[in-house]
Amino acid sequence: MIKVENVSKDYKLADGTKVKALKNVSIEVKEGEILGIMGKSGSGKTTLLRAIRGVEHIDEGSITVGDVSINQDSSQFYYNKLKKETAIHLQRSFGLWPDTVRENVLRKLYARRYFDEGDTNFEVAESEFGEEADEILELVSLTHKKDHYASVLSGGEKQRLIMARQLAKQPKALLLDEPATMACPKTKQEILDAVKKINKELNISVIVVSHLPDVQKYLADRVILLEDGEIVDEGTPDRICDEFMEGMDDIVDIQNIATDEDVIEAKDIFKRFYLLTGGEVLQIEDINFKVQKENILSIIGPSGAGKTVLLRMLGGLDDPDEGEVLYKIDGEDEWADIDIPGINRMKIRSKLGFMHQEFALSHYATVLNQLAVRLGYKNEDIVKEAQERARKVGLSEELLDSFYLLTDLPETEARDRLRQVGLDSDILDDLFPRFPETATKEAVADIFESLDLDMDILHRKSYELSGGQKVRVMLALILVSRPKYLLLDEPFGDLDPVTLRDVTNALKKISKTYGITIVMISHNTDFIKELSNRAIFMDDGKIIDDSEDIDKIVENFIDFCHADYLKG
Repeated sequence: MIKVENVSKDYKLADGTKVKALKNVSIEVKEGEILGIMGKSGSGKTTLLRAIRGVEHIDEGSITVGDVSINQDSSQFYYNKLKKETAIHLQRSFGLWPDTVRENVLRKLYARRYFDEGDTNFEVAESEFGEEADEILELVSLTHKKDHYASVLSGGEKQRLIMARQLAKQPKALLLDEPATMACPKTKQEILDAVKKINKELNISVIVVSHLPDVQKYLADRVILLEDGEIVDEGTPDRICDEFMEGMDDIVDIQNIATDEDVIEAKDIFKRFYLLTGGEVLQIEDINFKVQKENILSIIGPSGAGKTVLLRMLGGLDDPDEGEVLYKIDGEDEWADIDIPGINRMKIRSKLGFMHQEFALSHYATVLNQLAVRLGYKNEDIVKEAQERARKVGLSEELLDSFYLLTDLPETEARDRLRQVGLDSDILDDLFPRFPETATKEAVADIFESLDLDMDILHRKSYELSGGQKVRVMLALILVSRPKYLLLDEPFGDLDPVTLRDVTNALKKISKTYGITIVMISHNTDFIKELSNRAIFMDDGKIIDDSEDIDKIVENFIDFCHADYLKG
């Protein structure tokens, strides 16, 4: 049993401003019940879950799980006791040992008694916990994978193994924070079915934070609705989900119709991947398609189909083993291969925006500073100015272009590549200086208006933004330079549907206004239907369908994934 009574929690921003994350929240969860928590990004859902977990100290009220209670005066000792009563599953967490599936579970069982996962005696673990490990793997439907190494599991299998390890702790409650939001429908179905099975067979209480109505309707017995840190309603999943969706804007009445002009061409793309311990794992082959100007093209398919690899090749971040990716250079009749270093590739990249699945803002930098850096990379005259700087320091055009490529990589990946050749990331600032502050504010004003962002947040640091604000700021970073091509790798999977509708409408307006060609990966079937005018369906490294009938290709995708939760 879980009891939350009159819990409040404040956060203090760097400028001294107080933000009330939770206000006098009270809930009760019965043994064996699945309680859903819904709310927009920034409504307090994750803060409430972290408080119940015992990792967030509360300012007022009390929380009880089983026989353990804490309040605002409780010492860390009691918060640690609360942690032992609960298990949590975080959406983006993949903390697994490089062992087999069964050994991962045995490590957690061993640590439950001997308090050391890192020094597990597998002989002792097997004799004492072998039977229990097998029972847990059966619960999460991983018995057939018990001897496979964790590194070769699919995304859904990894998520279920994480759940298995949490169950090894024998928790009183299982806390789920956006389970599988980023996953494909097939993977999500596997995870949701595992949660149902765990709940039914162990009679364990479950709290599931999810802003997806399909997930709440499939899992929850009861749902509470959070708004600005307060519970505004509770009831059946159907009623609360309908109430939550009432605040959604209508779809903007804009038709994003592609022209007849080809601007991107993928020709005979082939790429093979190997694992040293597992042989060939993915082969992308016979990829041929063209993208027309102002097309909004979705690439869909199950996890592991090769979508992200293909998108990175379209962005010139990875090279195909065979074939080529061609772009029409803006304002010219000339085409260029994005894999060939040089000034032509820099011209393409200066008009290209890439938003990664694992996008991250600089944690301590202000929004304004990050926009100024981005404009320094992508300003219209950047190629000419960077050429001049490169000449002064003796850099070839090919080497300059190799540095420019790094500006489209995630920050950590770019830093790693520079470190490998003994260089500091400051070299990018030297070659591509940041934009002046006043000019940056002028450049971003209309983009902020389109994305419903207040100009006041320009001086906030990234960690002071809500989840929804972070996504829209990241989108503003990509759009501020007015790209002609926009590549999106499932960057909006964490957004609630109300906020996602805002982003979708903004993207439609912006792409129409500035004539942007978009190629995107998404698992959100509603998002695909609302935004796309064409879709490519991939599986196992191959294109199996290419259609402008979006409704039909999406329905085929749902059937292919056996995604019952989407057929509710």
